[in-house]
Amino acid sequence: MKKTVFAIIALFAALCLAAGCSVKKPDVPVDGPSPAEQGIDYLVLVNKLNALPDDWEEKLETTKMTNSLGDEVEVESKAYDAYLQLKEALASEGVYVDLDNARRSVAEQEDLAKRFTEKYGEAYVAKYVAVPGYSEHHTGLALDLYLNIDGEDVYLNEDMEQYPEIWAQIHAKLADYGFILRYLDGKEHITGYSYEPWHIRYVDSIDIAKEIMSKGITLEGYLGAVNETDVTVELGESKIYSEEDLADAVSQIKCKFASFKGCELHVLRYAGDDCVTDENLKWVNEKDEDAGYTRVIEFISEFHSPVEDDGQNAWNIDEEYTGWQWWLARTEDGGWDVVDWGY
Repeated sequence: MKKTVFAIIALFAALCLAAGCSVKKPDVPVDGPSPAEQGIDYLVLVNKLNALPDDWEEKLETTKMTNSLGDEVEVESKAYDAYLQLKEALASEGVYVDLDNARRSVAEQEDLAKRFTEKYGEAYVAKYVAVPGYSEHHTGLALDLYLNIDGEDVYLNEDMEQYPEIWAQIHAKLADYGFILRYLDGKEHITGYSYEPWHIRYVDSIDIAKEIMSKGITLEGYLGAVNETDVTVELGESKIYSEEDLADAVSQIKCKFASFKGCELHVLRYAGDDCVTDENLKWVNEKDEDAGYTRVIEFISEFHSPVEDDGQNAWNIDEEYTGWQWWLARTEDGGWDVVDWGY
């Protein structure tokens, strides 16, 4: 959190600059942090492989607001100011948004995971809830928007997905206010999450935001945390599953692959209807006797292992893996679960 002394220094600096005088930087103890180190890093990377920095919550300055649904939302203060400017600009074009969700503390994430585990089970939580400490929402820089259309709030994901044209209009404005679209369609193998048109991220730089958005890359790619790659997806033909069924399975595989540190996914290929057998269905149910799976599916992948050994890799270093299997299963009305992978 900001200290009073830094607020005074900032005010003094502003007054001196306005008067045309120079400002001497305050002395900093040799063994203490510099003023720059007191603040947060607006390009911090928090994802399935990178945890929130240990001292983040004590440095964070936030603003609380109440949305049109009556819910209190907490946001990093600078990100909130930028959001208000974005909201005003969108309103001038007839697009109306509000904040559904922003900062969740690590403690709140732990409570969320516990409640969802009790209600939906461990498999659901592993698939949809970030591990406490590894959620971008901890930063206060990740904002989930919702829409107001014809005076009605539209906040359920499945309802908001029905307005791609509106989201495209919103996305076109993001970079002008220092925001990026965080979870891109087709980049699940990098971000670890499916496409979310409502999830935006503040980076505190219009230039950086414009570069990321214009190139259509992820924050991971911009920071050099991964090589920004695309995946060739070969669905082929199936008499059992629809194209949507197959695409949903691909999305789940790619989200899981994002946890394969240092690996680059190149190809995902549907293994064909021959893999959909009673024997394979029995096998996946043996992995979780309480799941009650009624459908099974297999994909084959090609990917490259890490080019450097960090001492924690289980892969052969700098090697192209082919024929790597992915097995998924689901209930009649449920989503795909990744239940096994390997040779």
